Amino acid sequence: MLVLILASLASALVFLVRGRDDPKRMAKALTVRIALSVALFLILMAGYYFGLIPGRL
Repeated sequence: MLVLILASLASALVFLVRGRDDPKRMAKALTVRIALSVALFLILMAGYYFGLIPGRL
């Protein structure tokens, strides 16, 4: 999941640097990155809630 987040961020950077591409592509890449980050956060929260990720030792 982290690799996908970083890949989405890198693709947005490429679209920004090129500049000649449609700016909507960069916005879409950043939207995907935010969605993946939120999904990762929710997965971690669910894992903690259901006891798959231990709390304190």
